[in-house]
Amino acid sequence: MAVYCGIDWAEGHHDIALVDGGGTLVAKRRISESVDGFAELTAMLAAAGDSAAAPIPVAIETPRGLLVAVLRATGRPVYPINPLAVARYRGRTSVSGKKSDHADAMALANILRTDAHLHRTLPADSGLARSITVLARAYQDAVWRRTKLVQELRARLREYYPGFLAAFASLGSGRRLSTTQLASADARAVLAIAASPAEGLKVSRARVEAALRRAGRQRRVSTVAAAITAALRIPQLRQELVVEQAMRTEALTLLGVLDAACDSVHQLTAALAEVFQQHPDYAIITSFPGLADISGAIVLAEIGDDRNRFSDDRALQAFAGSAPVTRASGKSRTVTRRRTKNNRLAAVGYSWAFTAASRPSPAREHYLRRRASGDGHPAALRHLFNRMLGQLHHCLRTGQVYDPVKAYPNATAAHPQQAAA
Repeated sequence: MAVYCGIDWAEGHHDIALVDGGGTLVAKRRISESVDGFAELTAMLAAAGDSAAAPIPVAIETPRGLLVAVLRATGRPVYPINPLAVARYRGRTSVSGKKSDHADAMALANILRTDAHLHRTLPADSGLARSITVLARAYQDAVWRRTKLVQELRARLREYYPGFLAAFASLGSGRRLSTTQLASADARAVLAIAASPAEGLKVSRARVEAALRRAGRQRRVSTVAAAITAALRIPQLRQELVVEQAMRTEALTLLGVLDAACDSVHQLTAALAEVFQQHPDYAIITSFPGLADISGAIVLAEIGDDRNRFSDDRALQAFAGSAPVTRASGKSRTVTRRRTKNNRLAAVGYSWAFTAASRPSPAREHYLRRRASGDGHPAALRHLFNRMLGQLHHCLRTGQVYDPVKAYPNATAAHPQQAAA
């Protein structure tokens, strides 16, 4: 007799429901996320006929957590079901909109009973790949937090200290820098000693030089310090003194949080690169133009190293959101970009395609052809990302490194392979 298990996941407890092939409830229980709770679950499954040869499949609303980890370790099929899909299934059996944890567990079990072939099990990624996933997602989150803090600090400085932003707009080398480069060690070190226009007027060149050295700068210290000091002494509009002091306190508070965010990004960068270099797919992934240690690690983190996860390159492209989606009904037919996708992979895919298209290469020729055919910049990059993602899928399947001649057989000329930044 076939039995299916549904688990309604929660923070404090989990509701379990077992149903047979006819949809009849076999057993139900509420367990805690503990050793005793997992022992209760395994006892329930064993009583329902679970065995190593024929394990009972489990459906749960999350792909993460300790319960999912121990279920994965048992070797049984685990189906992570999107909560939105569960809500749609719930509507098939209840039009009143009623809801309970037990009913959700029953819905999950019945999803496996009727539509298991439409859902995917957790990929059988290696432990090394899963560790890369943890670090890569933590790195992305840290970068996004840092960006948010930089924009917030910049907005505060514009309200009372625009001279500081102007001081770092150009650092004497002639290279124009964005005024949002507040995450740099130089800007953070100087802001810590001159957090208000009054302090900027009084700060000495020697103090600025000392701050730059503490931040790690080794070249052109005196030149940069002189440029910063001169820029901070340019007259500017001022807030009322008491308001300026309050804004100074707020800016220093934000600076402390930004310092911690920048430190976490540096630590995660080193840890992620070290782990990624140990993976067998490292050489293949980093052979592609536009992919280096960090960007390549993020790509691997999202696609995993289970070669059976995606049936073909089109499945991977749909997962990444690079493949378009067609909506047809009657005489109406539209082709649009895919909005439901893996947002983390799509984010790194944009920078991957941008980097690859920025240098003379067959990839850039492909991008320029798409622009010439009428695509806008985002659409052309998305098309290039789609093309390279299919190439990456083929290389990982066959164990080959990237070859521009094979990847773009119709390229007009050979281009020297350049390392990704």
